[in-house]
Parts: sequence; C-alpha cells; structure tokens
Amino acid sequence: MRYIFHIDVNSAFLAWSAVYRIRELGESDDLRNIPSIIGGDEKSRHGIVLAKSTPAKKYGIETAEPIASARRKCPGLVVVPSDFKVYKRYSNAFLDIIQSYTDEVYQYSIDEAWAVFDNYENMYGDITEFAYKLKDEIHERLGFTVNIGVSTKFTLAKIAGDFEKPDKVHTLFEDEVPVKLWPLPVNVLLYVGKSMTRGLRNLGIITVKDLVEADPDVISRNLGKFGLSMWESANGADIDPSGWYDNEQKGYGNSTTTPEDINDWPTARKILLKLSDRVGSRLRRDKVFASCICVSARYSDFDHQSRQMSIPDATSVTDDIYEYACDLLATFWDEDRPIRQLGVRATKVSSEKYEQLSIFDMEGHKTSELAEKRLKADKAMDELKKKLGKDAVKRGSEI
Repeated sequence: MRYIFHIDVNSAFLAWSAVYRIRELGESDDLRNIPSIIGGDEKSRHGIVLAKSTPAKKYGIETAEPIASARRKCPGLVVVPSDFKVYKRYSNAFLDIIQSYTDEVYQYSIDEAWAVFDNYENMYGDITEFAYKLKDEIHERLGFTVNIGVSTKFTLAKIAGDFEKPDKVHTLFEDEVPVKLWPLPVNVLLYVGKSMTRGLRNLGIITVKDLVEADPDVISRNLGKFGLSMWESANGADIDPSGWYDNEQKGYGNSTTTPEDINDWPTARKILLKLSDRVGSRLRRDKVFASCICVSARYSDFDHQSRQMSIPDATSVTDDIYEYACDLLATFWDEDRPIRQLGVRATKVSSEKYEQLSIFDMEGHKTSELAEKRLKADKAMDELKKKLGKDAVKRGSEI
C-alpha cells in the first residue's frame, strides 16, 4: 500500500527561534509560552508580524499586521527578528529525519514536506501508529512539534494535516472524505484562496460538498480553468509533486528499521542487498544511473553514521550498488555496536551512463558486456516483480 504523509512544522519561525534561543543561547524563556512574535525589520516596510505565539493570539495579534499595531495591542510583547540561517538549519534537520525513513520526500516550503511510504507496513507496522512515532521523534530530537496528515493522496494528506493543531496526527483516506471533508468550507482545499473563495461563494458554493455536486460547466464558464481544476480536486484529482524536481537533483534511497538489532555481518549484508535492489529498481524505472553511493546506519543508542563514495562507473545494477554498500559499511561498523536502522542511497544521478575504463585494461570490453548482462537480468526481475509481486522473485543470497 502507498501512503503519503504531509508533515508541517507548527509555527515554524517562532518554534525554531525558541529552540535556538533555549538550546544554543541558553535562554530560559520559551517564546512559545509568552506573548511574542517574529517580526520583520521595523525600520523598513517589512515591519510586520511573521509569526506569533499562542499567548500573543489572545491579544488579537494577527500575522502580517504592522509590528507597531501589535505592540499597541500588547505593550509587553517580545519581538524577535527573523533569522533565516537558523531556520534553514532546522529545516534541514527536520528533513533529514524524514529522509532517514524514505527517500521520496518532496519539500513544499521551508517548513513542510510530503513523504511517500510505499509498502512500508512490514517495516513500520500500522501506518498511523508510525506517524505518531515520527511526530514524537522529531519533537524529542529537535525540540519543536509538527502536524502529520496521513492519506493515500498528496492533497488529502495536506488537508488532513491542517485539521487541528498543534502536535497532531490526522488521517483523511478516501472513504473518510464524505464525513471529514465535505462539510468543511471550500477554502480548506489546496490552492483555494480568498479570491477563488469569493468567486465560488457568488455561485452559492460554500462547502466542499457544494463544490463536489456543482455543475463543472458552470464552474468553468464563471471561474475559468483554475476554477475547473478546483472542482476536479474536490472530486478526487490529485497533484504529483515528483514532477517538480529534476532527476539530476534527486537521490534515490531506501532505509529500514529492523524488528531486532543487527549484530552480525550476514544479517547486515542481506538487508543491504534488499535495500540496494530497491534503489536499483527505482533507478532503472527512471532510466538513470548513479555515480555516488551512500550507506547510513543508526545504532541502538540512536547515534547515526554514514559514508559515501563516488564510483568510477555510473550504474543502476543492483549487484554494483550492493557491493559498494557493503564496502562502505565495513569502513565504519564495529559489530559491538548493534544497528537498528540501515539505509542505502544513490546520488549524482544522470540519464547518461559512463565508464572509466583503464587504457591498460585489455579486458575492459568484457567488463562492459558483463555490466550490460547484469542490467538486463535486473530489468527482467523488475518486470517479474511488477507482475507477480515484490516478494515473488528473490535473489539466491536473500533465501
């Protein structure tokens, strides 16, 4: 089953500033618990409220209002300047945790991202319970909270994540849509802003259910193609954020948290082979080749290590990825340290395959032929798995 999480940091700028000041500057006051805001430059036209704490909301302070106005509402208001270097650092840390579980992460903004979990039930169990674990891990390790929306569609996952905040997990599966989504105002839909909301209201469309039941021709005549796309979204159409990224900028990886800690090489190698095959399969699916391999390990004490290496011949062959992965793990793993999670990642991706054959290697052409045979064999296995199921075909070393 393919599940999609939308993960959104709660009051990101304020939370990140609060964590930075407590953890790195040693301050005692938590900005989130006092009337405070993140403000732009008061000496310029950017002197507006960028983010506000819950206590500040009680004074009627609103995002985007002038800081001077906010100060009048709350004379003791704490105003903290924005610091995008800090925000970028915490954003990267937040994404790193998500990417330790899945490589299919699509960043939507500095403080939110979608994550795709494809057939992960065997690794993480109940997907909603895993969402709670991920939410709590981010809070425990980084000090700020997130909301997670869980669905099988990108748009529904994002809507679910906005249901109630902060520090919540919500689901919005397709069979839940009539009860959870249809009664809500139409502006909960992705990309429906104030202007579109007014246009729909003029047509008597107030709720999502109203839009679902509306005549698409009427929508199109009055609100154009964008209005029609909103109607399609209300009726189940989804977006595909994978098209937002260039393959050359994207890595391919998979990781797994094992039911029991890994204490021996044979077990580690079997897991690396499975992960390498998944990575290779995705490279072959997209008809691209990687020239950098990375292996990561998280130990039972949650310490994390990784190594990467550029390889001479760009590849999408499972055996190649696997051999490099084993070599990399051997450079840093001591079996006295049990591993709870392993990951394999392929980067520096290109649609062109190249080889660096030595001029002294008279058998170089045979090496190239062998690689081609391996690639054809892998593609054949990919097709069998697609037809018969991922577990229908196994390599000899996996049995």
